[in-house]
Amino acid sequence: MGFHSGAALLLGFFVLAQAQQDCRQNPRTDPPPPAPPATGQAPGDTFATQDGARVQVQVVVTNLEAPWAMAFAPDGRLFVTERPGRVRIVNIAGGTSELALTLDDVFAQGEAGTLGLALDPGFAATRFVYVYYTARDGGGGVNRVVRYREVGGRLGERVVLLDGIPAATIHDGGRIRFGPDGLLYVSTGDANSTALAQSPGSLAGKFLRLNRDGTTPSGNPFGSPIYSLGHRNPQGFDWHPATGELWASEHGPTGNDEINVIRAGANYGWPTIQAGATMAGMVTPVTFFGTAIAPSGASFARGRGVPQFENNLFVAALRGTHLLRLRIDAAAPGRIVSQERLLDQRFGRIRDVVSGPDGFLYFATNNRDGRGTPGSSDDLIARLVPAP
Repeated sequence: MGFHSGAALLLGFFVLAQAQQDCRQNPRTDPPPPAPPATGQAPGDTFATQDGARVQVQVVVTNLEAPWAMAFAPDGRLFVTERPGRVRIVNIAGGTSELALTLDDVFAQGEAGTLGLALDPGFAATRFVYVYYTARDGGGGVNRVVRYREVGGRLGERVVLLDGIPAATIHDGGRIRFGPDGLLYVSTGDANSTALAQSPGSLAGKFLRLNRDGTTPSGNPFGSPIYSLGHRNPQGFDWHPATGELWASEHGPTGNDEINVIRAGANYGWPTIQAGATMAGMVTPVTFFGTAIAPSGASFARGRGVPQFENNLFVAALRGTHLLRLRIDAAAPGRIVSQERLLDQRFGRIRDVVSGPDGFLYFATNNRDGRGTPGSSDDLIARLVPAP
């Protein structure tokens, strides 16, 4: 159901060259803001943040394969996608995981594969689990949103909610989350075809908003699943717990990675403008990074597990190999008070970060995604807790 794209998927040498270019620094970009000092430490060690919090890393589970997204169930179980085509359920207390789903039609090439994951707001009653993944389609792939029901630790009763989202071996976006309005938000990449991001007839390079059954909400700005347009490859987003603003991370072409506040009907400029450039009718980012950090999953810290983290935005950085902490001014919409790099160069590529029901931040590494250097325990999920 939904839209269907006829755009050809670019494979072979050209795509590989583009994928390599994706994370290189562009020497012509404006210089980035000065980076704060690195503060991360090895697993089990403690570190101090700029504002005096003493924090310890606790490893939760190891030996995963390119985990991409995490979502907690009300009972404390952690659902995790692995990009090659699996969904696992992690037992936090036991440090173990069980296989809940294997996708037999996944197109796991380059950045494509099993990506976003979300649990229904009424999960305790419905047991619905939503997955965004790239499926095989002829010689390439297509992105789709599907829904499953979890019963006894297994996912079944598959329903395709939205199909035909353009896919490629790079720029698939892929994050999905339920908003405060109870609707499902989906970030899609431009599928390595930049013109699609500005096309109102394509689902590529967009934020989408869906009802839980995959239909289009009546309040969507374009009368379609499209919520905003002009995006290159957004891979993380969350809502500020106090203001309700939707903040998002987005990969730039060669640097110029962005942090944006997303609003209904807005155009975020790609490929016409990027970073600090301006144009009438297009939105510039709240901040950007001239040197590539490759930002992925993003979450606000909820609860007071580490009191200083409450309502701060945390962004997982792949090329940047750190966890970016942004302190937001709730009294001034869209204003960042300070930036800080945590875990800098200590865990390699970090793909996702979520706030757990215990009030602690959980992050997942992605060193087995083909671009990292795996350690003996990779990939892993760990959490940040107060140091004893």
